[in-house]
Amino acid sequence: MTDADLPIVVVGAGAAGTMAAIFAARGGRRTLLVERTRDGGRKILISGGGRCNVLPSQVDAGRYFTESSRNSMKKMLLSWPLEQQRRFFEDEVGLRLVLEPETGKLFPESNRARDVRDGLLALARRCGAETLFDTVVVGLRPPAEGQPWKVLVDGGREIDAAAVILATGGLSVPATGSDGTGMRIVRQLGHGMHDTYAALTPLTADPAVHAPLAGISLEVTVDAPLAKGSLRARGGFLFTHRGYSGPTVLDVSHLAVRSAREAGRRQPVLVQWTPMDARGWEALLLEAGPGTIGSLVRRQLPHRLADTLLDECGVDPERTRSQLRRDERARLVEALARYPLPWTGDEGYKKAEVTGGGVPLGEVDPRTGESRVVPGLFLCGEILDCFGPIGGYNFFWAWATGRAAGLGAAEVKA
Repeated sequence: MTDADLPIVVVGAGAAGTMAAIFAARGGRRTLLVERTRDGGRKILISGGGRCNVLPSQVDAGRYFTESSRNSMKKMLLSWPLEQQRRFFEDEVGLRLVLEPETGKLFPESNRARDVRDGLLALARRCGAETLFDTVVVGLRPPAEGQPWKVLVDGGREIDAAAVILATGGLSVPATGSDGTGMRIVRQLGHGMHDTYAALTPLTADPAVHAPLAGISLEVTVDAPLAKGSLRARGGFLFTHRGYSGPTVLDVSHLAVRSAREAGRRQPVLVQWTPMDARGWEALLLEAGPGTIGSLVRRQLPHRLADTLLDECGVDPERTRSQLRRDERARLVEALARYPLPWTGDEGYKKAEVTGGGVPLGEVDPRTGESRVVPGLFLCGEILDCFGPIGGYNFFWAWATGRAAGLGAAEVKA
């Protein structure tokens, strides 16, 4: 085999890796997509409840989190604008995307995540990429003088490569194949690593004081106060048998997870259960009118939740508004508009949507994802220090960085 025949090897057939393979192959390079599972794209398959939220309907760079340079992050995000990504999926993958108005998410018209995974793999193959499934990469050996990259495979096999794209994901949902292998490999090659943690993960409470409310879901506003300002999320909230979930909880969970690592600190998470804020509830409770406090609160909230909040406040639901004492009204307003969620832990990587932390963005070229530490190595997707909120933001990051890595690797000299 001549140097010109050496493939670009893409490790990981998830969202970022499959996209990287498409664009590396389009660049005219022989491309080999290596995947540890039998079919690849397993996070795509489980995303969006099996529907796959392919993209958000709008992208705000300010909603992404990184401990690295935000300027580098923005360059990477802007490398493939939202409208271009949408056209790619519709015109080239052949998936019509449909807006879900209440959430602002874009789903495939079929509502089948499998169509997204299969469509991307089919396009990669049409572009000329070869695939190798059920193959576990255990290490990489950079080129010695005049030698190619060596991709070390479980069982002692070696694959020669002109360049390597590492798209192995992070640590979230390890059952899909994301076990941190890629992070171990890049450390061995000399890369730094911002501390990793579970992000977009449900919170738990021990004891599970709200277990009797499990299954109740509603639209809320969650507020996580910070030293400067706060992180606010509006949308769905779900009581679980072990604690709390839903998009609002997941979107602020990384603050809770990180605070739990610091002795003596616990991130407050405050819930406004209805569209009314404290001022609105205060005014409503001061109004003269018929009916009991219990009936008033139950009209705004699921009955079991309303009764639980009234009980926690020590307010008799049979009392009328005029019979409320000032201290009772104050406690009730606080519970309805700024309820401190009694979380004590989290579900960790097992249920986390993404991994926080990762390879610092300053250690890769923001235009191509090429390593500044080991030339010829390209990094994309969740292994990099960046994640966004629920709603297609993390797929947007995976598609953009995967495409950049594929294009960049295709330019490596054979």
